[in-house]
Amino acid sequence: MSTTPSRWKLVLGSAADEANSVPMPPDYGRMDDVLTALYDSDKDNRKVGMGASAPRVSRWLGDIREYFPTEVVAIMQQDAMTRLGLKQLLLEPEILRTVHADVHLVGTLLTLSRVMPQKAKATAREVITKVVRELEKKLSNPLRQAVQGALSRAVRNPRPRYHEIDWGATIKANLRHYQAAHKTIIPERLVGFGRRGQALKEIVLCVDQSGSMATSVVYAGIFGAVLASLKAVKTHMVVYDTAVVDLTQNLHDPVDILFGVQLGGGNDTPLALRYCEQLITRPADTILILISDLYEGAGEAEMIKRAAALKASGVTVVVLLALSDDGAPSFDRGAAEKMGALGIPCFACTPARFPDLMAKAIQGQKLEV
Repeated sequence: MSTTPSRWKLVLGSAADEANSVPMPPDYGRMDDVLTALYDSDKDNRKVGMGASAPRVSRWLGDIREYFPTEVVAIMQQDAMTRLGLKQLLLEPEILRTVHADVHLVGTLLTLSRVMPQKAKATAREVITKVVRELEKKLSNPLRQAVQGALSRAVRNPRPRYHEIDWGATIKANLRHYQAAHKTIIPERLVGFGRRGQALKEIVLCVDQSGSMATSVVYAGIFGAVLASLKAVKTHMVVYDTAVVDLTQNLHDPVDILFGVQLGGGNDTPLALRYCEQLITRPADTILILISDLYEGAGEAEMIKRAAALKASGVTVVVLLALSDDGAPSFDRGAAEKMGALGIPCFACTPARFPDLMAKAIQGQKLEV
């Protein structure tokens, strides 16, 4: 795949097979078979398709990892789920061990958890644990640093001890007291960071666990566990479809959180927001992150009403239409516009941007797309 002609020949498939004058790499034939099995399997000629053969699927999964980079492998696996019906084959442990594990696979396994045979569940947990630990290692420190820094700056201490002085803020506040003769600033007042060791903010993650939100649920579980590890933050995690489940007690481990999720089904956001209202004891110090695509149907008016009431009480309400790297999400634009009209920020967010979002929310800064 190092030359442009070979790339085009792979894209065009059998339609370009007559172009024998174009030199192809030695492994072109196998690469072409891999792509044909996936993207031409719905045509009349199905000889190359994988059918329902687990060994052929395992071989195909191995081939795509050999010939294509990791990010392409993830896309091809996702396409295979829908085009070739691989969901059922993933219920077999021997197949699970051959799959390139990523956040999308975790979402698929969580979706299948209720129908997964017992013999496959242990393997599924191994796969999910591996992916979650890798993501947790990558994402936890940026979030901890952002939140701890924001908390220190959001809660000022008017009488700081020496080690609590915010020197940058103190200098800025006392520039008018600069003494040219001494080439120094004599501060009239000190600005200190807030004292730590107490819950300064409450964060409620309210997560739509309908099937379309699978990737967002995985990232929300990881971020929820990280936030719960911070003593200065009191964190709740609530997931919902047509019922509400409080997973706060599982926040010690994101894997336990995800195994408490039941992906799929409908959703009842008004019910979830009513439940979250009962958890909030200090509205002015509370940030509620609603992670939902806002497809609510008949309950839309009640959802907007509940969100408005929370905001009016002093809660900082933020709507994330998606928490993922999957590109532009599908969401109810009408509902999102109504949320925005209430002054509730409403946008999609990548995992990499989430720490900055939380820091700005804690400091009361304006959140923008």
